[in-house]
Amino acid sequence: VEHALHPNNQDLLEKSILDNPWRPHDEIHAYMPGLGETTPFWDTSELSICQKLSENFETIRSEYEALLTDKKDRFQSVTSMNYESGWKTLVLFYNGHRIPDFPYHLCPKTTELLESLPLAGRIAGFNRQAPSSGIPLHSDGNNMWLTVQMGIKIPEGEKAWIRVGPETKRWREGECIMYDTTFEHETMNEHESQERVVLHIDFFNTLRMTPIEIEVMRYIYSLREEFMKAEGVSKVGKQIL
Repeated sequence: VEHALHPNNQDLLEKSILDNPWRPHDEIHAYMPGLGETTPFWDTSELSICQKLSENFETIRSEYEALLTDKKDRFQSVTSMNYESGWKTLVLFYNGHRIPDFPYHLCPKTTELLESLPLAGRIAGFNRQAPSSGIPLHSDGNNMWLTVQMGIKIPEGEKAWIRVGPETKRWREGECIMYDTTFEHETMNEHESQERVVLHIDFFNTLRMTPIEIEVMRYIYSLREEFMKAEGVSKVGKQIL
């Protein structure tokens, strides 16, 4: 509440954000103090879901391919940033809940694993990156969320990469990366003919937040979504809520 009502809420940001040139503090719009130090990439061994995703990689990839056989093209640009940047998402969950009329029977294991996490007020689904394209440099202003991605289909020669802050990682099939999107980040698929596909999961930071804190924030975001609907804001990017 103090952060929301303060006449200059930038004054309430912690030194770890203000003094870090890789974390654009002017773009912070949702902030919880006291979550401790952070790094661009987090150790995936700290989060059991990363091991479970890797163990079920073949099943998840098969379920992704099954979704591609669905007659409806469900890939969409979900932010204004990625309309022209070659990145589209097959959204399985939005704001932590299921999408109406989605064929979840085609991806039961993926759905089960995603629902084992407190999904955040963004998306969970499969991200495609077209050949010779990338997401431009940006940051996401919410320090309560982390992102996990697992490589589903990666171009030959490990041609697809993500830079978060000063660090760069290349996706590999069946392997997870976890990162903090308050750091500036960008992606690139350097392959000239092969697309890159990852399973993308935004979730509340279970490694630093308490279950009660997460429950309260999920409730707040559900109210925010209802308010947006009531105001007639029915889309985020091209994604219909």
